[in-house]
Amino acid sequence: MSHSKNHTDPRIIRTRQLIKNAFVELLEEMEIEKMTVSKITERATISRVTFYFHYKDIPDMLEKMADSMIEDIQTIIYSKMNEKDDNSMDWLMLTSMLEHFAENANFYKGTLGSKKTPIFIERLSKKVREMITKRIEQKGMQKLGKEKDEIQKDIAIWYGSSALIGTIVSWLRNDMPYTPHYLAKQFYLLAHKLELD
Repeated sequence: MSHSKNHTDPRIIRTRQLIKNAFVELLEEMEIEKMTVSKITERATISRVTFYFHYKDIPDMLEKMADSMIEDIQTIIYSKMNEKDDNSMDWLMLTSMLEHFAENANFYKGTLGSKKTPIFIERLSKKVREMITKRIEQKGMQKLGKEKDEIQKDIAIWYGSSALIGTIVSWLRNDMPYTPHYLAKQFYLLAHKLELD
């Protein structure tokens, strides 16, 4: 990937934020196929030249926004990976990720909470699968459960990632009725209960 966001010119960050906000607003009003660069630049109050300085076209803009979303989520996940208490690490990572979604609610409701932009769900699903795979491998579980009731590792990954993504999307679509902390705790308790049953 390119340089860290810490080294990016503040004007570039501001312009990309204007484009992102314009995109999210327009996404509420129209299908993605009807969106044009002119509509985005008009809403963002920037010139078409400025848009093309940052993105080749709308598909390139979506790719780069999805990459940026994953960079943000990775930063959150890896910042919690050094926590000493291994048992609370998953809960802390999930809480931090949900807090990030809540702080950027308009963007995530427009992208993850919408069926119009599947690229964002696809990228998040891939990242969550990687995260769950890593945690299972760190705990040394090739097969989960008791001898007669073993759960295959790949099935555990599919189940865990689908449940987490589905919960996040439903939470966003329902206007986040629970705090990130409460939702993370509920998800953690539910996952822990399923492991014990």
